Amino acid sequence: MRWLLVIPVVIFAALAGLFAAGMFLGQGDELPSALIGKPAPVVEVAEIDGLTPLTDEMLRDGEVKIVNFWASWCAPCRVEHPNLTALAAEGVPIYGVNYKDFDPNARAFLDELGDPYAAVGSDKQGFHAIDWGVYGVPETFLLDGDGTILLRMAAPVTQRELENRLRPALDAALAAQ
Repeated sequence: MRWLLVIPVVIFAALAGLFAAGMFLGQGDELPSALIGKPAPVVEVAEIDGLTPLTDEMLRDGEVKIVNFWASWCAPCRVEHPNLTALAAEGVPIYGVNYKDFDPNARAFLDELGDPYAAVGSDKQGFHAIDWGVYGVPETFLLDGDGTILLRMAAPVTQRELENRLRPALDAALAAQ
């Protein structure tokens, strides 16, 4: 009869182990992108007064580039901003899409922190971001010269992410150019 008392404990421990394995051995926090290896969606964003407007031709100009979806209200966007600024200072073209934001707030954000973007467009309703598979900001995409998406980062470009993911992919894309 004593072994009957052990059965619920064993079943509970097995289930707890199974649930823990599912949480920690899963795919990770980032959803995969179906756009990797495919042409970037056509850019259809509004202009922001006082900023160079982003056009679709810019994404297919023969140069490796970064497209960054951001917003002034986004705290992680502030965290990644110095790393984007450093990449821009190295000569990496970075194009920004201001996501669900007000134009004056976007300009104030860039006035305060600096403008690393070669051009910027506004996606006030977030409809353009849907085409890119964006589900929150910041999200960053690495594109080759033809506008093919090579990498998607659904996280801030922190120093760690820059060193471990973006920089290696960027270096490989530049070497293949």
